[in-house]
Amino acid sequence: MKQVISISLGSSKRNHAVEVEMAGELCRVERIGTDGDMAKMVEMISRLDGKVDAFGLGGMDLYVYAGQTRYILRDAKNVVRAAKLSPIVDGSGLKNTLERKVIEYLLEQTEILNENTKVLMMSGADRFGMAQALDAAGCRLTLGDLVFTVGIPVPLRSLQALEKVARLLAPFICQLPLSMLYPTGKKQEENKPKASGLFAEADVIAGDFHFIRRYMPENMKNKTIITNTTTSDDVALLKERGVATLITTTPELNGRSFGTNVMEALLVALSGKDRELDSGEYEALLDAVNFVPRITNLNEV
Repeated sequence: MKQVISISLGSSKRNHAVEVEMAGELCRVERIGTDGDMAKMVEMISRLDGKVDAFGLGGMDLYVYAGQTRYILRDAKNVVRAAKLSPIVDGSGLKNTLERKVIEYLLEQTEILNENTKVLMMSGADRFGMAQALDAAGCRLTLGDLVFTVGIPVPLRSLQALEKVARLLAPFICQLPLSMLYPTGKKQEENKPKASGLFAEADVIAGDFHFIRRYMPENMKNKTIITNTTTSDDVALLKERGVATLITTTPELNGRSFGTNVMEALLVALSGKDRELDSGEYEALLDAVNFVPRITNLNEV
């Protein structure tokens, strides 16, 4: 049996484990949260290194992208060093492959997106592949990288603007403690609305669910959410706020959509290559397992 474990900086309340058969292999997939304790992440990865087929790095990114440039976050780099035998991935490989396919799928199979759709991406650098796909589809993008990540109330209205800002600020921002850039531990359970006007003007809110959950306003009536890693409690909360449609980019496994880091680790384990894969290898595996997004009309749940 293939064994995949995601060690997350997030809340242990979201822990989950399933056994699934995929591409003819029986796989055990488990997510373990460390409640914001980075030292505990390092200890667990060191202890399980070599005993699992692949690790997912949850609750933090190792890489963020803008254009052709990849930036490495200092805190995450220190954590992944603990894995010396088992490969460890942060989900960025799938964000640049699977999530592009999800936007193409929505364009071909649904009427959710068109050239007039206003999309608020919580962070374009976190999901640059999705941002590029939405831009190519003609959607009107607003990128909240400065607003939600570093607290500067300046929304970016194009990928070109994001690239310029990233070239200027990313080398410095990547050196900051992760807790200053992303909700970790108990912060993931808090809702502190911010920039409600940006949510109000958007038809679609896309990106990391912890960013969305932390900053969304009370009124989310008729909005569409494109994200992943949602639990049944998250779905109930979104329905309560009036969200019309929830789209998760990763498939449901026993009632739960796992994060891209988990699914990327699962693909690495299935490949048997003991390393991070390149985009062509991910594309081939995605075709083999036939991942499709989950689309839920919350008015009918």
